Amino acid sequence: MAITRRELITTIAMTGGTAAVAVTVGTGTLHAETEGPRIPSAAVGLLYDATVCIGCKACVAACAEANGETPDTRGDSLHQAPTDLNDLTRNIIKLYKPTDGTPASFVKRQCMHCLDPACAAGCPFQALHKDLESGIVYWTADKCIGCRYCTITCPYHVPRFQWVGYNPRVTKCELCSHRLAQGLKPGCTSVCPTGAVIFGPRTVLLTEGKRRIKETPGRYYKDKVYGETDNGGTQSLYLSRVPFDDLGLPELGEESVPEKTLRWQRRFYQYFALPALLYAGLVQVIRKSVKGHVEEAHEHEKETGLRAQL
Repeated sequence: MAITRRELITTIAMTGGTAAVAVTVGTGTLHAETEGPRIPSAAVGLLYDATVCIGCKACVAACAEANGETPDTRGDSLHQAPTDLNDLTRNIIKLYKPTDGTPASFVKRQCMHCLDPACAAGCPFQALHKDLESGIVYWTADKCIGCRYCTITCPYHVPRFQWVGYNPRVTKCELCSHRLAQGLKPGCTSVCPTGAVIFGPRTVLLTEGKRRIKETPGRYYKDKVYGETDNGGTQSLYLSRVPFDDLGLPELGEESVPEKTLRWQRRFYQYFALPALLYAGLVQVIRKSVKGHVEEAHEHEKETGLRAQL
C-alpha cells in the first residue's frame, strides 16, 4: 500500500525529507516484475469501429451530459467544440485526413483502460487505480497531490489536469461508472446512431471485433483488433481501415509500459531507499549520542561546582 499524505508528513518530521521521498516512491504499488498484466474477472470496455463512425460527435455531448460537465465552449463561444481531451472533455472525436488521397477516418479518443495502466503504476499515492473486477481505471480526489505524473506516464496522453480551481482534478473517462451502477450503458454508447462504439464485457467485444474482420476481409487494417495485446492489452478496443498510429494509437508492442520502464524506476528507488533510511537512522543515533554527552557534561558541572565564567 502506498504511503498516505499524513504518513508522509509524519515521516518528514521524524526522519527528514530525503528518506521520506525514498520511502514514498519506493513502496508505491507498481507493476510486479514477475507477473504479466492480468485481465480483471469482469472486465468491461468499449469496441470502436472507425469504419462506421460518421463523426457526428453525439457521443461527445452525451459524455459531457452524463458526467455533469460544463460544455467546453472555450474555442467557440456558440458551440461545444473541444479540439482535444481536456479538463472538461473525457471523450472526443477527431479526424485523420491524409494529404495523399488515401481514405480519411474519424477516431474516438478516451481512456484506454489498460490492463496494466502506466498512470496507476506511476502514481505515488494510488490516486489512480484499476478496479480488480471491472478493470475500470479510477481517479480518487482525496489521494491526489497534483504531481501530474499520470499525464506523463500514459503512452496515450489521456489524463488531463485541471489548472484552475481551489482543488484541481484529473479528468479522464471512467466508463460512466455511476451509470453502470444503475444498469445503464456509458453515455457515449447510448446515443451513437451507427453503433460505431459499443459497450460490453471485454471478451465479448474482442470476439465481435474478430467476427467483423473475418466476415469482411480486407476492410480492416492488418485484420487486427487494436488493444487485444497492444501495450499489454486494453479494455478500449479499436477497428480501423487506416494505420492505428495515424489515429493516435501508437505501436507499443505487446509489453506494457510499466513492464518496460517503470520496473527499472522501481528497482532504482528500492536501492535508493535503503541508504537513505540508514542515513536517517544514523542521524537519530548521532542526535541521541550528542544529547547524552550534553547531559553528562551538565551532571559533571553539578558535581564539580564548575560554572561558566561570565
